[in-house]
Amino acid sequence: MGEFWRRLFFILGRKWIIFWACLIPYSILIGAIETVGLGAIMPFVAVATNPSLIQTNPHFKRVFDFFGFADAADFVIALGFVLLGFYIFRALTQMINIFIGFAFAQRVSEEITTKMFARSLRRSYQEHTQSNTATIVKRVTKDADAVGEMLRHMNMIINEFFIFIMLYAMILFVQWKITLVLTVFLAIKVLIVLKSISRKIRSLGNAASKLQEKRQHILQSSLHNFKIVKLLGNSAEITENFRLQSREITVSGVKTNVLANTPRVFVETVGFCILIALVIYIMWKYRDAAAIVPIVSMFVLVLYRLLPSAQHMLYAFNTIQKNLINVENCYNELSYEIPEEGDAPIAFEKAIETRDLNFHFRADKPVIKNANFTIKKGEKIGFCGESGGGKSTLIDLLSGVYKPVSGGVYADGVEITIENVRAWRRKIGLIPQDIYLFDGSVAENITFGKHYDEEKIVRALKQANIYDFLTTHDGINTRVGEGGILLSGGQKQRVGIARALYGDPSIMVLDEATSALDSKTEAAIMDEIYDFADDKTLLIVAHRLSTLARCDRVFKIERAKIAEVEVPKS
Repeated sequence: MGEFWRRLFFILGRKWIIFWACLIPYSILIGAIETVGLGAIMPFVAVATNPSLIQTNPHFKRVFDFFGFADAADFVIALGFVLLGFYIFRALTQMINIFIGFAFAQRVSEEITTKMFARSLRRSYQEHTQSNTATIVKRVTKDADAVGEMLRHMNMIINEFFIFIMLYAMILFVQWKITLVLTVFLAIKVLIVLKSISRKIRSLGNAASKLQEKRQHILQSSLHNFKIVKLLGNSAEITENFRLQSREITVSGVKTNVLANTPRVFVETVGFCILIALVIYIMWKYRDAAAIVPIVSMFVLVLYRLLPSAQHMLYAFNTIQKNLINVENCYNELSYEIPEEGDAPIAFEKAIETRDLNFHFRADKPVIKNANFTIKKGEKIGFCGESGGGKSTLIDLLSGVYKPVSGGVYADGVEITIENVRAWRRKIGLIPQDIYLFDGSVAENITFGKHYDEEKIVRALKQANIYDFLTTHDGINTRVGEGGILLSGGQKQRVGIARALYGDPSIMVLDEATSALDSKTEAAIMDEIYDFADDKTLLIVAHRLSTLARCDRVFKIERAKIAEVEVPKS
């Protein structure tokens, strides 16, 4: 259990631990208010039904004389108004407590979600490619929310604990023998229930977490390959698989919730059975109903409030057990060491150079081996080779997306390292083979999280030769659809080009950027790229040699070796 608290405190951080600790005095106050509120009912009812108590009870008489009440009726009325005011105050404190508890849990959940999302974006590209997107999405959303839910239930346990303790102390003071007998009997039963149920709930929670990841994977993979699903005609099989995962989640959820509520029903039943047994015992012993009314009334009122407290604590405890796996997932994600990428300035006025550059994904299978070449600023450089030969990997190394295994990439003689890699990447505009456009406007897809500048957006669209087309629709606010489905292939590519140009990069990278286009469209787009990139360095990866015809030089990658070859003729 100590390991759990260490992980939870790590996730929360110092700020939220201190805030949480500051809530404890308020929880004690809530417990005291609840105890006073419940304890005040019996004296009020007693004096209202038997006014003679005002004179026989020293506390009532002292108050009666101090305020100089005319008669018992005025005293009871005044006492009633005091209690009304107190219960309004009690309601306000409870609402504030509910607000603080929910707000605390939601703010923590929000902060954890943001941290985990930020960390997922900070991971290296190589780590990202080896990760499961469905798992990342689940951890950023469901796991973080589950931790927030757990904190809310922990607050519930703290609040109910102090209420329980203070009310328990009150009935212990009134009738300690009966209270102790009731406590021992009830505690034994509760421990038996917890011992048999909690482990099962934790196991079901772990299983549900894995099932949710599988269902998320089915959902994402199907929607991202919607056209393939249509072509294969296997939507029924995919739906059935999704249904089976959903059914297992449903069954697990039903079992978990039934088990989580079992202690509540159990405690409630046992509590009132004990109360009835208490009445039977006192009647058997004293043979006088009047003798048991005060005691039974007190126990009825206290048990009426104590039993829900016990139920809430048991339910919250079982919910926490269910969410333990989520705390572990969040801890693993947040404690994972990610090197901080720096933004130190790096110039590019002369050349990019590779020195003994080596890279591999597996040690026994090199992708780039001892690469040594120079690219002067403003040159148009082509890269060709067999599919899977390492062309895109080399571009990623030059762009600072991948880190070399050994050797390095240099700009004007300065090595690109983790200290300056962010500044270097900002000099690069990438036009990939697969342009992903989200369902939004053209302008939103171009800025893609950057500062919105309408003038720069229009200029980039004009350079990409798509602005005139957009003016016949809604201009820069033209909707593109999920994945750019409302645009043609050439139009999507031009929007991708405009996105790359928006940051005014000094290096343009085309990674198979036109391979999915027909020859005529490709030729047109490449002519446009060469025109607007006249003063920029171009790095072009292509299968078609005709695409590289206007390059200054061409490098061929074969068996991890890089060699300069003759520029193909157009």
